[in-house]
Amino acid sequence: MAPRIPPSAADLVRQTEEALQAAKKSLRFDDAHPLRILHLEDSELDCELVQLNIEANLPWAVDICCAETEEDFTRLLAEFRPHLILSDYALPGFDGLRAFEVAQQSDPIRPFIIVTGAMGEEVAVDTLRRGVTDYILKQSLDRLGPSIRRALAEREARIRRELAEQAVRELNVSLQQRLEEVERLRGLAEAQSQRLEAQARQLEEALQLQKTFLAETSHELRTPLTALLGYLRRSERENGPSQTLSDAQRVAENMTRLVNDLLQLSRGELVQGIEMHFVDIARLVSQVGRDYEIEVHAVPPQIEIVGDPGRLTQVFVNLISNAIRVSGSRDLVHLDADTHGPWVRIRVVDRGPGVPDAIKPRIFDKFYRGKEAGSAGLGLTIAQQVVHAHGGTIEVLDTPGGGATFQVNLPLPEEDEDEDPQWLSGSAAPA
Repeated sequence: MAPRIPPSAADLVRQTEEALQAAKKSLRFDDAHPLRILHLEDSELDCELVQLNIEANLPWAVDICCAETEEDFTRLLAEFRPHLILSDYALPGFDGLRAFEVAQQSDPIRPFIIVTGAMGEEVAVDTLRRGVTDYILKQSLDRLGPSIRRALAEREARIRRELAEQAVRELNVSLQQRLEEVERLRGLAEAQSQRLEAQARQLEEALQLQKTFLAETSHELRTPLTALLGYLRRSERENGPSQTLSDAQRVAENMTRLVNDLLQLSRGELVQGIEMHFVDIARLVSQVGRDYEIEVHAVPPQIEIVGDPGRLTQVFVNLISNAIRVSGSRDLVHLDADTHGPWVRIRVVDRGPGVPDAIKPRIFDKFYRGKEAGSAGLGLTIAQQVVHAHGGTIEVLDTPGGGATFQVNLPLPEEDEDEDPQWLSGSAAPA
């Protein structure tokens, strides 16, 4: 359940002002809303004298109702709902103090004035001590009008004071609730912050473990690969060159380069060592397709670009091995290439599950290990860095009918380019 929102200080002030205005309005008397006075008196003559005095000395319209017995008094309290009560002190079977106690039960702040013929000083003090508003002797009725005005003014002041005190109490409660809510939210924020810090530490530890694993694995693989290359080269010197030895040596060199790339990326470094030459990209693509025993479709007989053949081979080896792994069969993967304007486009097409749109923006991120990415989370990152170093782009598209297509776009040499461009010395192609 949503927490209760405490009222603001402005809301409490507004509510208090509305209550004060309502209280003031209830004490504004006119012909339509006269001052209602209930007079408890068993003498009809005294009741008339009091009424005449009030009408002559008060500025408001007045409605006076007389009661002679306790039963009439109790009934008229509920029916007449007087603003003020006048009462004789001594009545047959009833008295002013008892009437005061009955009136207090329905409205404890309603003015109650005793109008009596005689009252001793001790009795008068006792009535005031019990809460009676005032007492007036019948022979001094000229005091009655001012006493009524003063009693009504005191009632209004008391209402204002009590409303203000109530507003202060409610404001204190509201502030306390808001402080408790602030503390609750602060606790939630601290708990969330601690969880995020713990997750960040875990992520950092996981990345560090991954980097450590890659670095150690790379170091462990470099030694046997270096030895393997040495054996292949010695075998070639002793037995003469052959296609099998050349292919094995080329694969070993590609593996060595991949291990070095893994080591560099585990340290947060970019792929380095790009050596540019004129290379027949059509022949290179066909060679990689033959090595992995996949079909090569519609590749022109010769497409010459400027690039690093070893690095480009590494790109297509990564893309093809990923495609075979994801689709589950070599028969579901093929290569094709064509030229489009100043670009050569090489596509590795598979009929596997494809790459969801939500994955595509992240698939080339380092250490991304989705099903569609390389198993170590670095193969596609390396491929992208190598392609960018050649001034090209790489993108993943949907294969019509299902699957994924990784398209590599590489720039073709300009026709008026010098035979020996200055940037063939080993640096990357210009941006």
